[in-house]
Amino acid sequence: MMKELIASFPEQLEEAISIYKSAHLKPLKNKVSNILISGLGGSGIGGSIVAEIAQASVKIPIIIVKDYSLPAWVNENTLVIISSYSGNTEETLQVMETAIAANAMIICITSGGKVLELAKENDFNYIQIPGGNPPRACLGYSLTQLCGILDFYEFSSGFITSVENGMKLLKSERNQIKQEAEALAKSIAFSTPVIYTSSGFEGIAIRFRQQLNENAKMLCWHHVVPEMNHNELVGWVDKSPKIAALFLRNENDYYRTAKRMDICKEIISQIAGKTIEINSKGADTIEQMLYWIHLGDWISWFVSVERNVDAMEINVINRLKGELADLK
Repeated sequence: MMKELIASFPEQLEEAISIYKSAHLKPLKNKVSNILISGLGGSGIGGSIVAEIAQASVKIPIIIVKDYSLPAWVNENTLVIISSYSGNTEETLQVMETAIAANAMIICITSGGKVLELAKENDFNYIQIPGGNPPRACLGYSLTQLCGILDFYEFSSGFITSVENGMKLLKSERNQIKQEAEALAKSIAFSTPVIYTSSGFEGIAIRFRQQLNENAKMLCWHHVVPEMNHNELVGWVDKSPKIAALFLRNENDYYRTAKRMDICKEIISQIAGKTIEINSKGADTIEQMLYWIHLGDWISWFVSVERNVDAMEINVINRLKGELADLK
């Protein structure tokens, strides 16, 4: 099933665009001073990615919360976007209740659950997306709605157009992406992947890491350049044949960051078992990010095949939720 969900990501983006265009968003009651996006796991990574996309053009702060609590500065001029695929994520629900008490403006992205119930009860803006699948397989729905919300309220311009163009790119590159992903998966399946990218694309590195965690049942880590140049780089001392260092490269990375990555690759290639560059495609940041998301998802699937694990299984997460439920 996960294979089919990954394969349908371009079509999911297409459907998500239609959902956004059909949404009935009402005007916001106050001037917005800042935006806070609350969500975790597959429901939250879209916020991390969109916040990075927005850095170059959105003129107010966008903060991501992946916990139970809200910052003290949240007030009636804060737009809080609640992203919970199931609508029952306990951390996000607690954030939502606190945001209600703070009189913040609230928009919800969800398939149902308590979040949708609260949105309807309080006459909040909401966009309902299709339910019934693992949240990590539905990033296209939430990411598109976040881009759309920023466009609709004129915090940004052209984000949805870029999503549309990215969807077309993924359709045109469908076979090539699968072929590249399968080859990369064979190379890293029994290694410990270490993912490096430039700081403006950390959300993509996190997404890739999370997909390897959940789909392929493997540990890995990530870091960003230039920050890792000031700490982690010093840790590359002992020969590490089991580590596969993956550099996510982008043709419009800042030139000094690109040079740093070149140097890091040269240093690490003498120590890691494998050093691999993965290049993006796309005419702008959103297209490039969508390309990497789809490629990374396919890599995680093919790694799960190589490792002979069930990409859908999340027993340990279910155990955690069950034990937490017993505390209530």
